[in-house]
Amino acid sequence: METIANKIDISLTTNSRISELEDGLNKFGRIFSDHMFVADFSDGEWSDARIIPYNDLSLSPATSAIHYGQSIFEGMKAYKNEEGETLLFRPKENIKRLNISAERMCMPDIPEDLFYDGLKQLLDIDKDWIPSAKDTSLYIRPFMFSTDSYIGVKPSDKYKFMIFTTPVGGYYTEPVKVKVETHYTRSANGGVGFAKAAGNYAASLYPAKLAQKEGYHQLIWTDAKEHKYIEESGTMNIIFVIGDKLITPSTSDSILDGITRDSVLILARDWGYNVEERKVSVDEVVEAAKSGNLKEAFGTGTAATIAQISLFNHKGFDYELPSIESREFSNQVSLYLQEIKRGKIQDTHGWIVKL
Repeated sequence: METIANKIDISLTTNSRISELEDGLNKFGRIFSDHMFVADFSDGEWSDARIIPYNDLSLSPATSAIHYGQSIFEGMKAYKNEEGETLLFRPKENIKRLNISAERMCMPDIPEDLFYDGLKQLLDIDKDWIPSAKDTSLYIRPFMFSTDSYIGVKPSDKYKFMIFTTPVGGYYTEPVKVKVETHYTRSANGGVGFAKAAGNYAASLYPAKLAQKEGYHQLIWTDAKEHKYIEESGTMNIIFVIGDKLITPSTSDSILDGITRDSVLILARDWGYNVEERKVSVDEVVEAAKSGNLKEAFGTGTAATIAQISLFNHKGFDYELPSIESREFSNQVSLYLQEIKRGKIQDTHGWIVKL
């Protein structure tokens, strides 16, 4: 049976910009590959799947996503192994999470074959854009937004799903300094914090800007009700090593269920670490820092992979963490994830998909 995924029209660029690849590695998310995948949803079904040259969009001023925020996205990366083959890390988890976000935002599901076949063909066409140097990758941005030209608060009847890619180096160029946020809120119970909805990130910009003016890279978000419990950090989930325990906040409807986070916890348990997923109070982390029991703190995410936290601030006091070189677990897991994503070590969990 023929499906939309079997009918992807392809229009190739006549003016490749592959010469910009190296420049993109120094400008995270600013240089884009030659092509993009597009599909449209209307009348209850997806249609017109196509790969076309990367270009600007033409939209009505009344496009509903602009006014009412029906917009979701994912973040993925493609790598090359030593044989030059393209590797993806746990792509089915990204498809699953995109559709969880879509359901919460009253948007249609993306069929798995449409997502995967569109991505596969796009990466095959633009495979030369995948860098091979250490700490580089091709960042993949699948996203969907509403396209009704209508001014009225209701779910759209039309949507556009797209994928574009960008060659990147490291997201952070140094260990990060973070500030515990005790006033502003990223998300609340019953909200959309667990979804990769564009509005979540818009809500975080102003508090993050204030923190950056004070010299911090990111925030550690706390619960909306009391600001007593840690949730996540900026673009990342957050994990602590306190004593001999690996501790991280449990996921909830206000915390993103990170794929890198899940991978790290699976590996930690494989390696015999004592892992606790539970509520983590700010006071607990502060006391651990004061007593010297806070051995490591780091963020996990697709863009950053493992982002070492060198210092955190709470209520005007800075707490410095042990040196990066002394951090046994996070350094070990960072290296392991880098090597498995490039096919350098055996994939015992079935995480790598070779295209």
